[in-house]
Amino acid sequence: MNREMDLGFLLQALIPSWISVAVLLIFFAYLAIAGSMLPGKLVPGVTLQDGSHLYYRCNGLRALLLLVGLLGIGSKMNFVSPTVISDRGLELLSTTFIFSFLTMVVLYAAGCRSRSKGSSLKPHITGNLIHDWWYGIQLNPQFMGIDLKFFFVRAGMMGWLIINLSVLAKSVQDGSLSQSMILYQLFCAFYILDYFVHEEYMTSTWDIIAERLGFMLVFGDLVWIPFTFSIQGWWLLNNKVELTTAAAIANCFVFLIGYLVFRGANKQKHIFKQNPKALIWGKPPKVIGGKLLASGYWGIARHSNYLGDLLLALSFSLPCGLSSPIPYFYPIYLFILLVWRERRDEARCAEKYKDIWAEYCRLVPWRIFPYLY
Repeated sequence: MNREMDLGFLLQALIPSWISVAVLLIFFAYLAIAGSMLPGKLVPGVTLQDGSHLYYRCNGLRALLLLVGLLGIGSKMNFVSPTVISDRGLELLSTTFIFSFLTMVVLYAAGCRSRSKGSSLKPHITGNLIHDWWYGIQLNPQFMGIDLKFFFVRAGMMGWLIINLSVLAKSVQDGSLSQSMILYQLFCAFYILDYFVHEEYMTSTWDIIAERLGFMLVFGDLVWIPFTFSIQGWWLLNNKVELTTAAAIANCFVFLIGYLVFRGANKQKHIFKQNPKALIWGKPPKVIGGKLLASGYWGIARHSNYLGDLLLALSFSLPCGLSSPIPYFYPIYLFILLVWRERRDEARCAEKYKDIWAEYCRLVPWRIFPYLY
């Protein structure tokens, strides 16, 4: 009977409400307006196959800080509840999933009708419906002048922080705030804020420059990032964890090392693409075939940024202790995803760079984990 009641409660909680719809639409409307109006550095994207450039207004940090400020003021004035998201997490999850699905329907239909010959909007239709749906058929579709791929990534990262802050407010309200919750919140907040400080680096990542906008990215940005990356916070709301001082310090070291590798590798690659002669760790960069960076972190492993990302994901879960595998869903999933993505990247690079890639692999034999993989 209890199982039936629990299942019934779960299904009921997943039903979207007008409040969850309003929360989501207001959030997207805010991002669209703030992204278009707030000042920010205009960053040119990489050169596309047709020789054109897209430009990205990197004002995400201002938009995020303004949003948090507005929510704080609204909470103080009782215009909005700080726990509205944590109280309605499941229905917001289902609402966002439905929105992602409908968005993909529109994107697929618009892509099929596109007659553009430019690299951004030219449709790439294989004829395999599942493949085209999952990977998308246009590189950079836009809506009212907004680059949707960049917009969705920003929404996912901001959504993750807003969910975390609502979970934090809930833990304070319930009197369950713990050292573990504080560590988790600090690590995630630093990571997200740092992402927006260096938002322009996102413009040279594989997702932006090469992946078409399909359900994989839409669902990944809008649903997967905010709702699964925050599982640890949700878990800590209902599970008390007492960390030893040594465990807390070790957790901080894992986070710090992960951050240094992740941010350092991405920064080196971004700077190299902007200026191939810029010094790496105080020395001229080693470049294979005039195209592939083999210095710094990229001379240690071919996907060293993935190693940093995995260590960061682990640091988000370690505050939850070792009593349950549930809080480790994110690093386990990320490990599987990044190994799969690394294989895809390697195949594409081997096809694109041919002998140059083979030479790079000979010089840098490790894929992600030095001396292990």
